Amino acid sequence: MKVLKSNDIRQAFFDFFKSKGHKIVASAPIVLKDDPTLMFTNAGMNQFKEYFLDYKKPEYKRIADTQKCLRVSGKHNDLEEVGLDTYHHTMFEMLGNWSFGDYFKKEAIAWAWELLTEVYKIDKNRIYVTVFEGDEKENLEKDMEAYNLWKDWIDEKRILFGNKKDNFWEMGATGPCGPSSEIHVDLRSDEERKKLPGDKLVNQDHPEVIEIWNLVFMEFNRKANGSLEKLSQKHVDTGMGFERLAMVIQGKKSNYDTDVFMPSIHKIEEISGKKYGENNKVDIAMRVISDHVRAVAFSIADGQLPSNTGAGYVIRRILRRAIRYGFTFLDIKEPFIYKLVAVLSENMSDVFPEIKKQENLIVNVIKEEENSFLKTLEQGLVLLNRMIETSKNNKISGAKVFELYDTFGFPKDLTALILREKGYTFDEKEFDVEMQKQKQRSKSASETKTDDWVILREDDEEEFVGYDTLETPVKITKYRKTISKKDGEFYQLVFNLTPFYPESGGQVGDRGYIKDEKGNITPIIDTKKENNLIVHIAKKLPENVNSTFEAVVDDKSRKQTAANHSATHLLHQALRTILGEHVEQKGSLVSPTHLRFDFSHFSKLTDEEIKAVENFVNEKVNAQLPLVEKRNIPISEAIKDGAMALFGEKYGDTVRTIKFGNHTELCGGTHVQNTNEIWQFKILSESAIAAGIRRIEAITGEAVKSYYKKQDEQLNAVKKLLKNPTDLIKVVENLQQDNIKLKKDIEKLQKEKAGFVQAQLKNEFETIGDIKFLAKKLDLEPDVIKNLLFSFGKELNDIVAVIGTKSGEKAIISIYISKNLVDKYGLNAGQLIREIAKEIQGGGGGQAFFATAGGKNPNGLNNALEKAKKLVSAKVLEV
Repeated sequence: MKVLKSNDIRQAFFDFFKSKGHKIVASAPIVLKDDPTLMFTNAGMNQFKEYFLDYKKPEYKRIADTQKCLRVSGKHNDLEEVGLDTYHHTMFEMLGNWSFGDYFKKEAIAWAWELLTEVYKIDKNRIYVTVFEGDEKENLEKDMEAYNLWKDWIDEKRILFGNKKDNFWEMGATGPCGPSSEIHVDLRSDEERKKLPGDKLVNQDHPEVIEIWNLVFMEFNRKANGSLEKLSQKHVDTGMGFERLAMVIQGKKSNYDTDVFMPSIHKIEEISGKKYGENNKVDIAMRVISDHVRAVAFSIADGQLPSNTGAGYVIRRILRRAIRYGFTFLDIKEPFIYKLVAVLSENMSDVFPEIKKQENLIVNVIKEEENSFLKTLEQGLVLLNRMIETSKNNKISGAKVFELYDTFGFPKDLTALILREKGYTFDEKEFDVEMQKQKQRSKSASETKTDDWVILREDDEEEFVGYDTLETPVKITKYRKTISKKDGEFYQLVFNLTPFYPESGGQVGDRGYIKDEKGNITPIIDTKKENNLIVHIAKKLPENVNSTFEAVVDDKSRKQTAANHSATHLLHQALRTILGEHVEQKGSLVSPTHLRFDFSHFSKLTDEEIKAVENFVNEKVNAQLPLVEKRNIPISEAIKDGAMALFGEKYGDTVRTIKFGNHTELCGGTHVQNTNEIWQFKILSESAIAAGIRRIEAITGEAVKSYYKKQDEQLNAVKKLLKNPTDLIKVVENLQQDNIKLKKDIEKLQKEKAGFVQAQLKNEFETIGDIKFLAKKLDLEPDVIKNLLFSFGKELNDIVAVIGTKSGEKAIISIYISKNLVDKYGLNAGQLIREIAKEIQGGGGGQAFFATAGGKNPNGLNNALEKAKKLVSAKVLEV
């Protein structure tokens, strides 16, 4: 019998559910933008959450799809399992079929059985199913309905009851949930199955008795207080792991042995010169890399670049995990993961065209990240070797290992591996204590508590009327209180309709106020979007929440924002015209004060290109182009009209388009009615933010007027200072030449002075224990002091030198520590400088052997130098 390829398996799923009356829809982006409770799409139901909660009416009652999912944070976190076993993944596909208030358990169970046994021909005698056993604490009954329905299809002996952990599905701490019925397949040999029945291994993490499909019967909503409330309708939410299904159908023992992953693994074999299947550590590394490159590539394609915060940090962490597995176990010391993107593109672009469309960008971003992290690994290895060399026993301080992790991003597990190879260990408990301290600091800074919604009145769907009016009567339909350590206490209000535009598509949320019938005003300080709800943020709750209010948007702020948003579209058009059609929007920020636009391009813009872009936009402004807007048109019609759909954005079946001139874009934001309202467009800066991603910051309208006014004032002030010369440029050029000459003279004098000072200061070092210590205030430039300190470092051994100086109205402190003392005594210039900089009301940092700080209180220099001596003495003399 012909074995189905993975692409055929996926298509068979679509064809089956299409025959059952389901609409086949595209996967939502892997990175979420309008749900503050989630960072990534971690389940197929995420994009339909608003339907389950009755925030929006579904256009189709039955839907099927394959959804890109990422489980690397929060409750569903599989990252550390990936690669070690054969069936966990970071990114995976979730095949799903959905019923929104239509069919329920009977059809879901019957169709699941039909697809698996009749279409995919999976052996019925290898299948086990589980149903929910109930939970007394939650007052949830045993799911006998599902049990009895399964009896029509499968031997009763293979129907098992499962506990709440396994058979009550919840997306997170709050949200839609319900009992579930899992379908498991026993892949063991007949001989193994005779020895031990499969029912003993279900949900026991056996690699060959695995869950492939979960049928969730969505009936409840988990509230913030932990209680369950019934949803208004019953829904079906199923999720089948595509990779596991391919393993079952293709007769493999590992997901990674299927044609989903083997093309990437073959490429890794080719690059590394190692064979898959011959060495366990090599196999794990290849599995990790082939999995992680998918997660990273699809996240970048959906608009999430690696970074140091939020979702970007998670993506960077995944990529770095892959790099270090290649570095350690495949002995690959140069970038190589980027080469796997072409394999992904070839095998997956038919279903996910974004991977092909964004291939160049993905390759460049991954390659740059690899280069950067490989340098970090090299730095970390140098410092780690130094720790080993200076260690007095075979156990390294956990605090030092944490510092290596915290400062250089050097992974704990890689540190442990290297130490183990050399016969060393580190204090893991001490490391964990330091890690916990850091997590607590981070958690405390961002901790938020949100109450459940207080429902005042039922309303089918909130309507946005802000395209046509900035003032309208409204009623509050629901509200809730939120307490944030960062932002304090505030209230989230939802209206029956609203003129306030919620933060979306890069545009900031509207501000304004609501006024009750007595004239009492409640300011609206921001507007957000959450699961299709428009949420208005207020610092206080109105006195009478049942009143009818007049909602009023800040007119001036909205107009300025609209001008900047329309200018962003003209800017996009300009960049594609001048630089080429490879330019695509990768992010934006539109506020009343300025606009920011991120786009794909692989080189810095020249001054001529920037001027050409400015001129292009201003020509469109001066052409007085009217806004041509179409609302609620089919997306197919919009695309046919030439509208650009941005990868990483989720569009509905109907969309809004805006057009100035011949350029059409999909956009839900607010815009000017005519480009002449923009007045003028001015670029303030152009820079790189990642490999292949550039950023332009610009202003329009009143901000441009203010900009030119300030420029004019500065120019007149300069002329006045220079006695109003007739040729200002010539005078400035002469001043520059004079300045260069004077600087050279000063540098020469400073070097001579430094040489004299160095000879003098060598005799002023005092002895503390077995080190030489100097703390001194000098009248030298900071650069000269740095050179002086490094000269001491070359000439003298075992020194700690702290030098302070006054530069203008600021105090500057520099610290140098001989590198061998860093490990011997736990001395760290970066930590020491941060502590003593408090005396000069400043801060700073640097490396363990050299650091600098600046502060606004030069009078504190003496205290800082004395404090440095005390801290160093305490470290040195306690050892």
